[in-house]
Order: sequence, then structure tokens, then C-alpha cells
Amino acid sequence: MDNSFRQPHRVAAFYQAISEFIEERRDAKLKGQEGEAAEKLAAKYDYRTWLADAARRVSQIQAVTHVLKATHPDAKGSSLHIPPETLGQRTEVGSHLLGEAFAEDVVGNAAALDVYKLLKLEVDGKRLLDWLQEDDPSLLAALDTDESVAQEWAEAFKALVRPPAAPVSHVLAKQVYWCVSGEPTDNAGFHLLQPMFSSSLAHEVHGRINEARFGESNKEARQAYYKRQEHPVPYAEYRGLAARKLGGTKPQNISQLNSERGGVNYLFASLPPQWRQSGERRLMSSEAVMRHFRRYEGVNGLLKALIKLLKNDPDSTMETRKKREEIERALGESLVAFGCTVRHSREPGWTRDPDCQLVECEQLWLDPERANLPPRPESEQADMTFQQALEWKDWPQEVANRFGSWLNNILHNAGVPVGDTEAAHWARQALVDSDWPSRWRRPAAQVTATQEVSNG
Repeated sequence: MDNSFRQPHRVAAFYQAISEFIEERRDAKLKGQEGEAAEKLAAKYDYRTWLADAARRVSQIQAVTHVLKATHPDAKGSSLHIPPETLGQRTEVGSHLLGEAFAEDVVGNAAALDVYKLLKLEVDGKRLLDWLQEDDPSLLAALDTDESVAQEWAEAFKALVRPPAAPVSHVLAKQVYWCVSGEPTDNAGFHLLQPMFSSSLAHEVHGRINEARFGESNKEARQAYYKRQEHPVPYAEYRGLAARKLGGTKPQNISQLNSERGGVNYLFASLPPQWRQSGERRLMSSEAVMRHFRRYEGVNGLLKALIKLLKNDPDSTMETRKKREEIERALGESLVAFGCTVRHSREPGWTRDPDCQLVECEQLWLDPERANLPPRPESEQADMTFQQALEWKDWPQEVANRFGSWLNNILHNAGVPVGDTEAAHWARQALVDSDWPSRWRRPAAQVTATQEVSNG
């Protein structure tokens, strides 16, 4: 050891960090202990005694990046330490993306994990293990005044990161036969592959997901999103997650990082992508509006309730009429909410798109503020016609009639006997109950009365 590179203040810093770690463990063990038993236990936590024992026990654990026991807790093959920067760079998401800033895991005898906790203590921004791998003379001097003993312990601690003598698989490991000869009937033309669980990658994913779920910054961004307010930080959300628990009640038996995660390992939904058009595009076709209204919050449930009520052919009682009217009113309120949602979620003038095939009354209903936009030079006549149609106030009745026909068609297909009288009733209810913009809403008294719907 070259004493010229020792720095007394750094030696003291290393010694203090190690001493405090050992003392904390000693104090935790001595709680409730007294007399001779306490003295014997305290002796084990003498600075030199504990380090000597730690240097012996470190061989029982190994630093890894890929953990075998994550596949099966009773698998007894090899785990691997593969630094991400040594892996080939690919376009797919994988361990190679972690670079130099990755979390090392530790496997082996859980009773020796305290040695790893010592080695990951940080002094001057680096772990003790990193300083040992650099043969830092100040740290070696802090280990022991006897240079040979300090060097012996340092070599033992550095062996925490070591390759297996000979990689070994196990019957409980996940294994895949991969044809390399191109002849599936040739038994000798296969390689036996063993996919390995990347604990370092799982730990990074776990941290990002937890930050999105519980982090204060993302919480504020999420609240701003739901309040439709601006926020400087993007809002992140992971949906369709599942969690696999590894190790049961003893996650430390799988690995150290698995223990830090409480055994929780998140799984993303393995589903094919669902390609979706933008909301505006989905509302462009001629039959889109009522189709999307049916998928609006609670509408399909209301339809099922109405179908069930009418198909049961109940007696014409006040109770039956009350139930039916409650469903009708809820459908009318849903129609209101649907219209408001569409109007408030789109910029005025979205129905000017050449691909828009909505009938005029639906354009007037869902995009009324378009009338306040300046006419387009190339479509001045169409825009003027739109403004006039809005003021003529005929379009609410037309929308209500389309709603009545749509509801009648659903009931008819469900086997409920309905006709023009029922369609007129649904339309009248939509017109009376729906909250059309105030300057276009017709008073209920102006609605022509029609015969009550069948069955009460």
C-alpha cells in the first residue's frame, strides 16, 4: 500500500462511516439484552471483529443484474452480473438502456445481506465497494492498520462482484429450445436458451411507475389534468398494470432489490395495440353521434333497464309509470351531458371539416359557436346558411326526432313492440328535458302532446 496517497481526513471519513454502521446494528441487536449475554453480543460488534466476520461472510452473497430465483424460488442455478453498457444496443426496451446508472442486486444467503449494506454506504458520493475496486489507499487504511489484513479484507469484499465459476442452469429455470440448424427434426440442432429476469431493469421500471402513482409532482400534474388547468410537468399514468409477488412473505430470499420492492414486480398489459382515431374524427360519420352517445357514461345501462322494464309487460300502475319516467329523465340528462362534453372539448368550427358527414341539426347542436366565427371566403354561403339555421330554432326538434327514432330502433331490435307513437314520445321527452342553449330552448308548453307510451 502506498502510504503517500493516504489522506488523514478521508481515512477518518471512511472509518466514521463504517463505525456508525456497525454501531447502529449493534444497538439494534442489544435492545432488551442485559448482563453477560449483552456483553458477548456486543463483543461481536467490535470494529475489527465485525469486519473480519463480514469479510468471511461476503462469499455467501453475489452482486448480480439478472436473478435466477425470480423465475422460481427453488431454482439453484447461476445468477449473472452483466453491466448494461456491455450489452448490444437495440431499438427494443431492455437492460441495455440503463447505461452506467443501474441498480445492482444481490443474491445468496439473506443473513449476509448486511455486508452488502455496508459496501453500498456512500462516502464522497461513491459507494465503499466502488472505492475498494479502485484500491483507494485511504479506505484500505480505514479498514485496518495492518496493511496485509486490510488488503485481504478488501479482496474479499471486491469479490462481491464476480462471475460464476461455470454458469449452470436448473430444471426449475425457464428454458427454451431454439433451433439453430434449420432442421426441426434434428435433435442435435438446438441451443438450450435460458431467459433471465433482469432485476436491475425491473427496479428501474418499478421506481418510475411508483413515482407516477405516488409522486407529489405527478400528483399535482394529475390534479391539473382533471381540472383542465395548465401544468409545467407532463402527467404520466400507467394503466392495465398487474403485480406479481416474488418470494411470498420473505422477498429477501429472492434478492435484495426484490426485498426493497416488497416483492412487488409490475407487469404491463400484454395486449395488441388498439388504434384509435382522434375524438373529432370518430364523430365525423353520418351515424356517429348516437352510436357514441350509447357508449357515453351510464347510457347503455339505462337502455338495458328500459328494455327490461318494457319487456316484462308490467301493469299500468303509478309505480310502473314512475320507473319509466325516471329512466327517460336520466336518458335526457345524459343527452344534455353528452352534448356539453362534445361542445366543450372541441374548438368551435370543427364541423367545418370537409370530412364531416353529420346532418345539419347535429352540427348545430354540437358546434353552435361555429356561427360566431367569421365566414370563410371560399364557403361564405355555407357559413351564412349555418348561422340562419341556428336562429330558425328548428334544429332542436330535428335532433329530438333523431333521438326518438334511434331509441325506438333499439327497443324494436330488443323485441319491444314500439311504433310511431312511442318514437314521438321519446322525442318529446328529449326536447323538454334536454338543456338546449337557452336562446334556442323551446318551452314545454309549445311541444305538441302525443299519446302516452304503451305499458303505463
